[in-house]
Amino acid sequence: MTIYDKYEAVIGLEVHLQLLTHSKAYSADSAEYGALPNTHVSPVTLGHPGTLPKANKKVVEFAVRLGLALNCKITRENIYARKNYFYADLPKGYQITQDKTPICTGGHVNIKDKNGNEKRIQLTRIHMEEDAGKSIHDQDPFDSLIDLNRAGVPLLEIVSEPELRNAEEAYNYVTEIRKLVRHLDICDGNMEEGSLRCDANISVMLKGSDTFGRRVEVKNMNSIRNVKLAIEHEIIRHIDLIEAGGTVDQDTRSFDAVRGTTFSLRSKEMANDYRYFPEPDLQPVLVTEKYVEQVRATLPPLPDELFRKYKKELSLSDYDAAFLTETKSIALYFEDLVSKTKNYKAAANWMMGAVKNYLNENAITIAQFPVPTAQMAALIQLVDDGKVSSTVASQTIFPALITEKNKSPLQIAEELNLIQESSADALQELVCLALAKFPDKVVEYKSGKTGLIGLFMGEVMKLSKGKADPKIANEMMKKELEK
Repeated sequence: MTIYDKYEAVIGLEVHLQLLTHSKAYSADSAEYGALPNTHVSPVTLGHPGTLPKANKKVVEFAVRLGLALNCKITRENIYARKNYFYADLPKGYQITQDKTPICTGGHVNIKDKNGNEKRIQLTRIHMEEDAGKSIHDQDPFDSLIDLNRAGVPLLEIVSEPELRNAEEAYNYVTEIRKLVRHLDICDGNMEEGSLRCDANISVMLKGSDTFGRRVEVKNMNSIRNVKLAIEHEIIRHIDLIEAGGTVDQDTRSFDAVRGTTFSLRSKEMANDYRYFPEPDLQPVLVTEKYVEQVRATLPPLPDELFRKYKKELSLSDYDAAFLTETKSIALYFEDLVSKTKNYKAAANWMMGAVKNYLNENAITIAQFPVPTAQMAALIQLVDDGKVSSTVASQTIFPALITEKNKSPLQIAEELNLIQESSADALQELVCLALAKFPDKVVEYKSGKTGLIGLFMGEVMKLSKGKADPKIANEMMKKELEK
């Protein structure tokens, strides 16, 4: 047991989602990523005197979608606030956000702990706000550059309760959030582009204690892996400080991914860093029960629900279910496929094998996959009926389906003369011919070298030009050898 085993971490995460709206949160400026600097701005974004913001309806809809998916309570009267602070890339001198009335409260995210067991992480709130601009420090040796294209882009901030206890749980939590928002089509989840960002509040305490230690905040990590690495570093740093008799300074830190360490940005007082005031230029947004139900009706199948369904109803493994729910498009394709076949395991195997390989090799998504689910189901049935082997199906018929879109798997199998020989008389003749070719090996088999059956079956497949039904032929071969 080491000194680190005496402690456990207390972690709360703040995840910021940049929403997939066409325009910004409170103006008509484009929210598209990647434009030339300072081209998606207007007097409203820049906060010029006399300009008035207007709430984006899509932002409210996306917030309700996320809240429903996470089992939150939806706030009926949403009041906007101004979060005031000065920074060079904050053109108005404040951000429009929510303070006392976040649009979603409560709710939870289901994750796996480090032992693979299910754990429920409770949420504090989800609120709507706008993004700041971007300061660029590495393009000019003397000056910082400011790009205000991002200023005003809509965000949702998800705040968890401090219920995560290690870096792996935090990694799984952010992974589940990213998977969910992609299924909901509200955020693309690209951390490298800044459309999903994570701040972590971290402290440590002795195991068994209910008193949290002094916490630090690590901001704006740009990958899920970096979230995990930053938290691991901070946990060790805190414990080393405490064991050496020191104290943890309550500050805001950043993560250096190259060195794998954090560094202090500024000290953090106990009082709130910001000052909130009611936003006088925006009316409260009223979210009715009717509106909530309208949004609920548009929700797609959610990854957590599908995962449980695939395990319980389809008897698939955790690995299979996790892959099939990773992206919405794969999940929807698989949902349609299993509505056409009852061989769920075969369907999963095709998705994780031939289909996945084809998508990867051609750098396409399932939306561009040329084989409809009806054809895939027919191919599965062809194998189940014993008309072709799984090898022939994957190596010959599947590639043909991609190029010959108007032909069924059965048509292709018949045209290529691939239908398996399952006639008892024909197979019996092949079995006898194979055994007659290796009389000495038959004697060895009967002496106990049962592995030689592979030799005999290889000869049967050779004589039949690959068309012998291997299952039936194998059974007949064993019977003949046991005489």
